[in-house]
Amino acid sequence: MRSRSTSGTVAVLAGGLAAAGLAFAPTAAAVSPGSATATYDCGSWGGGTATLAATQSGTAATVTVTSAVTTPIAVGADQINATLTMAKAGGGTRVFTGKKNPPLAAGGSVVIGPLSGTVASGDSLNSYFAGVALKMVIFGITVNCDAVTSQSPGPFVFS
Repeated sequence: MRSRSTSGTVAVLAGGLAAAGLAFAPTAAAVSPGSATATYDCGSWGGGTATLAATQSGTAATVTVTSAVTTPIAVGADQINATLTMAKAGGGTRVFTGKKNPPLAAGGSVVIGPLSGTVASGDSLNSYFAGVALKMVIFGITVNCDAVTSQSPGPFVFS
């Protein structure tokens, strides 16, 4: 009889611990969609469709931009200082910054990121707004890019 009672107690305690573990487990943050495209105009540097990929971990978020803009010369790793400004639905902006890029071959597409920023739950962000959306400084030369279309399939919504 005693072993049954002990077994039952152990089972109840194990179940309680499992439930408590689930209750206190950190929730995974997600951004939707995970990637989007938008068209950018970078003046004399060119323009075209860029792909933006976003990730989120709590209030920390990153965005990586693969641009249609090409570099006329090779650029080493982590040589592009970039700022991506995104309009927040309801007003205001969120800014993502960093000096992160893979090595880029001459004539290759410019890839920057991940650029880091802070978001709040429910933020809906789009790089399309009145102003410079993407600013890159490469070898001391500033390249300003305006988003000329909204992101497709839609803005990034952070949870």
